[in-house]
Amino acid sequence: MGIFGALTTSVSGLQAQSFAIENISGNIANSRTTGFKRVDTRFVDLIADRPVGRELAGSVNAFSQATNTIQGDLQATGVSTNIAINGDGWFVVRERTGLAGGVPTFGGIDVYTRRGDFERDTSGYLVNGAGYYLKGLPLDPQTGAIQGSSPQLIRITETNVPPKATQAVEYGATLPKDPQTNYQSNIRSNLPADGLISSGGAPYGANPPTITGADAQTFIDRTIEGGSLTIFNQQGAAKPLSLRWGKVANGPVEQWNLYYQTDSQATGATPAWQQIGSTFNFDASGNPAPPTPTTPLPAFTLEGVPYSAITINTGNIRSFPPEDLNGNRTLAKVALISQDGYPSGEFQSTAIDGSGRVVGNYSNGQVVGLAQIVLANFNADNQLKRRDGGVFEATLDSGPPTIAQAGNNVQGGVVEGSNTDIAEEFSKLIVSQQAYSANTKVITTAQDLLREVINIIR
Repeated sequence: MGIFGALTTSVSGLQAQSFAIENISGNIANSRTTGFKRVDTRFVDLIADRPVGRELAGSVNAFSQATNTIQGDLQATGVSTNIAINGDGWFVVRERTGLAGGVPTFGGIDVYTRRGDFERDTSGYLVNGAGYYLKGLPLDPQTGAIQGSSPQLIRITETNVPPKATQAVEYGATLPKDPQTNYQSNIRSNLPADGLISSGGAPYGANPPTITGADAQTFIDRTIEGGSLTIFNQQGAAKPLSLRWGKVANGPVEQWNLYYQTDSQATGATPAWQQIGSTFNFDASGNPAPPTPTTPLPAFTLEGVPYSAITINTGNIRSFPPEDLNGNRTLAKVALISQDGYPSGEFQSTAIDGSGRVVGNYSNGQVVGLAQIVLANFNADNQLKRRDGGVFEATLDSGPPTIAQAGNNVQGGVVEGSNTDIAEEFSKLIVSQQAYSANTKVITTAQDLLREVINIIR
């Protein structure tokens, strides 16, 4: 049986090397396939049960060896909805089963992939190049909080963002020791008293809560600019909130009042400027005395438009700093002025942010979270069952998936390439080719030996 055994063993070798060459050809063919995981080949010897000293080398069998845990190179694409996983995990996707009224319908089971070339389809779903649809957790567009715990198909709708009324204003400024007002410039005075809001016998007194239209120009001449910003009400109406500072008293305690303009067209007894809060006091070092972290502004109107109450964060307001006691700065230096409101905005584009969220970019500059991408993790990734399109199914050997929120290991505008190395595959191909040829040589030799045995009879 030795010669016949050599024949059957060589045939098993041919089959095993054919299996290896088939895997190599598939790896090379998919060397540019996004998210592809190459399939290596492992060989197992088959030994007949024989006594010690009479063992044979045996035949061979070939099996697939998965490389699901080996990451491919990350490649920038410039497409904002493309996603790559840098590390462990799988995207949770679902296959489309049909169309109903032009909208995809879904069925079957969740499958898992590393192919992240997702783009929006006409229905707003994120679908990759192999036709699989991404799942995630929906987010509340107002609060950004996750809604529910079961992943759902991500669908992006191009709805407008409603306006948000301004609720808080961040304000920081450094006020001068000797404010240079228009009044001082006109009379060419450097006297500290001429920098006060009451200088020159102003008709509204030393500490006016309201400035009328008739006194508006006098007020402007005796105060300095404090900056301006646009604020919004609940309907999205935008009006400028213009600020001016008026100095009430010089040292030892510096005293200032902050005003906002209510009506730029006011005349006569109509209010034009209104004082915000109480007097701001500063000690010799330029620090608030006492500190004023916030200043409430009750419901008010700007240019005839009503606004709800807002809070002005005034904790970053200082008088002249200690290192500038002898300086000659004469104007307010506004270092910070911002607010938290915005008008309504139209949907413009979709992207993936640094925390693994699908976000919408809107015309009003807002970035709103729409969905949280999730990743599936398995105890044995290489035991997943491979399917068409670069997706995998969970098996008993892989264990069930553990679903977790994607974090900064997810990158937008990038995809994971194939983990196939062309040079390595060609090296394997040469070795497999030589092994295959060697097995054919064994069969030829066995055939010659059998012919000799048959010729003995003749």
